[in-house]
Amino acid sequence: MIRFQDATVVAPDSGATILHPTTLDLNERRIAILGANGSGKSTLARLVNGLALPVSGSVTVDGLDTRKHGALVRRKVGFLFTDPSAQLIMPTAFEDVELSLRRIIGDRDERAEAALAALEEIGLRDKADVSVNALSGGQRQLLALAGVLATTPSIVVADEPTTLLDLRWKAHVGALLHALPIQVIEVTHDLDAATRAERALVVDEGAVVFDGDPIEAVSFYRELMFQRSVGELA
Repeated sequence: MIRFQDATVVAPDSGATILHPTTLDLNERRIAILGANGSGKSTLARLVNGLALPVSGSVTVDGLDTRKHGALVRRKVGFLFTDPSAQLIMPTAFEDVELSLRRIIGDRDERAEAALAALEEIGLRDKADVSVNALSGGQRQLLALAGVLATTPSIVVADEPTTLLDLRWKAHVGALLHALPIQVIEVTHDLDAATRAERALVVDEGAVVFDGDPIEAVSFYRELMFQRSVGELA
């Protein structure tokens, strides 16, 4: 259970409100978050694992407050960034996944076995000793996902995970995320992917302005963006 209770976020430098008081219970296995750039949708997603913290109100994951129990929350919630370069820091694919496991598996041999198993699961076992920089953009995103999944989270939050990928890799990464047997919250500009969720949120100007059926959410979002465009041209 992910619970937002009047969670509010403001910019520390300007004091501008990034997310207005938000109350939500997120239980569904597949949740999409839609919104224009700068709408606050990524901030909403980052609140789930404590990458962003509310200045008032609270966010809890299985009863754990993200402000008070950040480390425990991050063991439950894995986060996948738009750009895999933000989380791939080791020279090779194997070393990067192995690093993710160091805080949960102390034995070196067990850790190596688990890292190879994670690469196998994601389809990158043959790339274990390949330089991260030699991988394609899609392969790097898969590797980032392997590092997240290796720690066995119960929730994955993916912040526009396919935005930088070509059509082939977008479909591949999207299908893998959709098939995961855990809760996935995906921030996305891919409206087709959003319709495959069980629930969708539309965020606009720091507020959740639609919460419900994904197909209706996409229709609402399209109309909202159309009205904004017309307003800007007027």
